Amino acid sequence: MKKEQAIKKHPAPNFKAEEYTYSVMWSDEDEAFIGRIVEFPSLAAHSDTQAGALMEITSVVASVLDDLMEGGEAVPEPLTKKKFSGKLNLRMTSHLHRQLTVEAMREGISLNQWINMKLATKDM
Repeated sequence: MKKEQAIKKHPAPNFKAEEYTYSVMWSDEDEAFIGRIVEFPSLAAHSDTQAGALMEITSVVASVLDDLMEGGEAVPEPLTKKKFSGKLNLRMTSHLHRQLTVEAMREGISLNQWINMKLATKDM
């Protein structure tokens, strides 16, 4: 068997640029709207409008995806495609752990419920 036949190449996933997670914000420093993508933190694009910045960054991502797939490189999975269990292991200081436990007990709920409630009320 030839060496090329022994090594099986897995096809790169065919993710679309529209499946990724984007944000657009105004930048006073750049005097433009800046489009960013969570899965590719080093990429950004700018425009005079929010819609334009989103279109620009989506176009950049489409080009990057094409380049990665053509080069056989790893393509990050979009967050929209990932499955989340809802479980999270969290480390914190013993002081914070104690403080949160006391707060939860005062509210008459579990520590897990209290932490979820606190996180849900934060501006994210």
